[in-house]
Amino acid sequence: VPACCSARYNLALLACFGFFLLYALRVNLSVALVDMVEPNTSLAKNTTSNVCPEHSSTINVPRNTTGEKYSWDADTQGWILGSFFYGYIITQIPGGYLANKIGGKLLLGFGIFGTSVFTLLTPLAANLGVGYLIAVRALEGLGEGVTFPAMHSMWSSWAPPLERSKLLSISYAGAQLGTVVSLPLSGLICYYMNWVYVFYIFGALGVLWWFFWMCLVSDTPETHRSISHAEREYILSSLKDQLSTQKSVPWRPMLESVPLWAIVVAHFSYNWTFYTLLTLLPTYMKEILRFDAQENGFLSALPYFGCWLCIILSGQIADYLREKQNFSTVCVRKCFTLIGMIGPAVFLVAAGFIGCNYALAVAFVTISTTLGGFCTSGYSINHLDIAPSYAGILLGITNSFATIPGMVGPVIAKNLTHNNTVGEWQTVFYIAASINLFGAIFFALFASGEVQDWAVSGYHLHRN
Repeated sequence: VPACCSARYNLALLACFGFFLLYALRVNLSVALVDMVEPNTSLAKNTTSNVCPEHSSTINVPRNTTGEKYSWDADTQGWILGSFFYGYIITQIPGGYLANKIGGKLLLGFGIFGTSVFTLLTPLAANLGVGYLIAVRALEGLGEGVTFPAMHSMWSSWAPPLERSKLLSISYAGAQLGTVVSLPLSGLICYYMNWVYVFYIFGALGVLWWFFWMCLVSDTPETHRSISHAEREYILSSLKDQLSTQKSVPWRPMLESVPLWAIVVAHFSYNWTFYTLLTLLPTYMKEILRFDAQENGFLSALPYFGCWLCIILSGQIADYLREKQNFSTVCVRKCFTLIGMIGPAVFLVAAGFIGCNYALAVAFVTISTTLGGFCTSGYSINHLDIAPSYAGILLGITNSFATIPGMVGPVIAKNLTHNNTVGEWQTVFYIAASINLFGAIFFALFASGEVQDWAVSGYHLHRN
């Protein structure tokens, strides 16, 4: 069954645009907040290291200054930026459960639609007060929390086993592409227009995407209006022995499953390093290396472009190895996870020992984030390998644990770097790399590539 113009690849591309917008809606506040805050109440600078000479030079260029300014201190800004995750973590497991019950199409569609609407309301909330803005951001997190479990649930009905890596990598690569485009674009919008348009433009695009999603997508191949008979039969026949018809969720055997906990540990560990890179390396480059990466939108987006490219290519390679070279699923998942976790750990530690070479720092950040893209075809897809029928619920469980590093990792790192010395930062990088290494080894020892007994219909019959 050809891939070109097929219903399953159309779904992957539309999902890619959806996750593109999802991450654009997530990161745009980080850029806009700089323009929203009065200069004298911006984040307090730590003691800057004198190890390296100053690299950056501030050039005063006329820019748009019509946007409203707010007197929010550093703590308030921290609450505003962190409020998203507090909403995000709440709906992970409920999102997976609901997707299993009502289907992923509505849940994913309204998750992005709701996030877009609250994004459009962000300027109004900021005018009303900081409490309203924090509430709106938390509600955006609630909306985005259901999206990944809902997408995994849809792919359990749409992705033939030997095409999973390709289809899922295309759809989830949109997240990295959203970061690549929205970081510099949000900066340009703030610079030439007004910070409110960052929220209006991306919010409006999200609502527009929602109309296409609701019209063109179906939960299953059986209910799709324009799918070819050959493609429908191909998908259904490839999944016939992998799905469960049971209405009840086997919670106990699911939570006792060692392969599931292998994914939990890997997901948690990977996100610890990912959030360390995302939130702390720009600070390290500015305070220690004295080079402000935020001044160059291209350099800020370069690591995520590398990751996007790696996700797409690794998805193709993973399925090629399984289909053409007869590599086992578990072998491919373990190998790709090891590359995608040990690689970033090595370059993260190396970042602490590069002296004042800021060009090398950018290169290491880019390589580290790029190699992390291998994990999408590693542990990230493994939910569908071990329990296709419950993939959305499994992702909700693992993503709940994996959201914790985003909330506590940067806080711990900030407490370890009070004096901004090179030694303190090396400790931060060592901790992140050690967690990543542990996660990679744990996954390599306990992961599985086979559908688990509790995930198919016959399990319940045998138990009775």
